[in-house]
Amino acid sequence: MPLSETLKQIEENLLKKDEIRQEIHKAMRKATRLSKRAIFLVHKHELDEAEKTLRQAEELFTQLANLSEGFPDLLYMGSVDSAYQEYAEAHILVGLVRERRFIHFNEINVPAGSYVLGLADVIGEFRRRALDSLRKGEIKKAEGSLDLMETIYAELINLDDIHILISGLRRKVDVGRRVVEATRGDITIEVRRNLLENSIKELERTLEAKREG
Repeated sequence: MPLSETLKQIEENLLKKDEIRQEIHKAMRKATRLSKRAIFLVHKHELDEAEKTLRQAEELFTQLANLSEGFPDLLYMGSVDSAYQEYAEAHILVGLVRERRFIHFNEINVPAGSYVLGLADVIGEFRRRALDSLRKGEIKKAEGSLDLMETIYAELINLDDIHILISGLRRKVDVGRRVVEATRGDITIEVRRNLLENSIKELERTLEAKREG
């Protein structure tokens, strides 16, 4: 085969690959947006709508498998990894809120590394839930969110080898530690404030009773 034909084939192959790369990038950006929306819907207590949104994202990951069939290296693009992380985070959040269980990465067909990174980000989502509960005066619910945050953090710091194998995990775990500590502090302050408020009310009732007596 003449060199010109060989180079022509290479050019056509690369152009086709670039076209598919752009399609994948576009699909993954949409999948990421859908997953972020699902998380937003969970915080609005719209779980059914959140699950519906995640099913739309799932269809995009099915497309990803088909598109990348001839170019498997495209599966390792940054936009793909980010989309999987956001998708995993949203699914884990829904599973914990809906069923109080940690969904397995095989159930949602995401790479193990993306699952772990998404799990680390769930800590921040439960801080948001804890603060929402505190604003409503629901301290027990806030404490329940903190318990889940501490569980995730404790499990992640026990996996020293994974910190080396999964890029970016150590940073996320460090952020998670600060988030857990901040949330624990917020809840402690609110508990003390409630105790003080109740003590004052009790004292007022006692003084009122004495005056009436």
